[in-house]
Amino acid sequence: MKKFIGYSLLVLLLFALFFAWKIVGSATTFNDSKKYLYIHTGAANEKAVMQTLHDSGYVKSPGLFNWLATRLDVWEKLRPGRYEIAKGSSLLTLVRKLRNGSQSPVNLTITKLRTRKDFAALVGRKFETDSAMMLHFLLSNDSLKQFELDTNTVMTAVFPNTYSLLWNSEPQKIFRKLNEQRKKFWTAERKQKAAALGLTAEQVHTLASIVEEETIKHDEKPVIASVYLNRLKKNMNLGADPTVKFAVGDFSLKRILFGHINSTASSPYNTYRNKGLPPGPICTPSEKTIDAVLNAAQTDYLFFCAKPNGNGYHAFASNDIEHAKNAKAYQQWLDSLNIR
Repeated sequence: MKKFIGYSLLVLLLFALFFAWKIVGSATTFNDSKKYLYIHTGAANEKAVMQTLHDSGYVKSPGLFNWLATRLDVWEKLRPGRYEIAKGSSLLTLVRKLRNGSQSPVNLTITKLRTRKDFAALVGRKFETDSAMMLHFLLSNDSLKQFELDTNTVMTAVFPNTYSLLWNSEPQKIFRKLNEQRKKFWTAERKQKAAALGLTAEQVHTLASIVEEETIKHDEKPVIASVYLNRLKKNMNLGADPTVKFAVGDFSLKRILFGHINSTASSPYNTYRNKGLPPGPICTPSEKTIDAVLNAAQTDYLFFCAKPNGNGYHAFASNDIEHAKNAKAYQQWLDSLNIR
């Protein structure tokens, strides 16, 4: 009898150890360092989560996971979001993560974007909200009023950087996060420099976007900025090729022809036909480029064109005659390469 009891206790102990191991031991099935469990808004319930776990095959024992989740009140406390499942995670770890709503944030990395649609598409790829919802927000003056922006200047709040947000963040929350960076950047000193140029912060951002498109040479940006500032002071058309590319919607153009200028004559972004700055930025300039505008060089240059050697630098001129010579040399170089 004692042996039977002893064997029974041993069996129970082994079963308890096995059960505990199933709960606190590795429960994942994948070889990657991690996977993500996405729980959508409106689908934060037992049925939807269990279906996802069955379909994904991320855990070895979905049934045991459900048993444990039920006893730890996960289904009553479950919230939508993106939850990381690290390789080797236990069922208990995952259950606690869901019960506590411990989401894994998404890193939204912004480099160079050109249009509101580009930004909306990026958000749609990274977050639960789709691109259409984000674009609707960007195109709503009512939504943007609280940020003191409108549909033309909205992209002046989109600074190249990496932003950490929850996957199920709504458009307004995503934009508020970006706007915090905008407010942080525009210090009192920078605002004073903008005012000294006779420009608002949004206008400086817009001018910087043109400079950003003109050159990748950081040492040249303050000089290019000076050209445009000089033209603004003289009430000359900016005549910026990148703004015509923006108006056309084709950023691959190598040469801006009269046809491009004429076909976009009604666009406020065509700075050959319209005086002053366009109504908003044509790309997301770096903070370094914005500072290049705020600290523009003091020159008398009114013109510039690319040098005929493909090194990315420009030839600058203070008058039409000098500029015509530079432009002719560049056009001849393009012709020699058969670039039309």
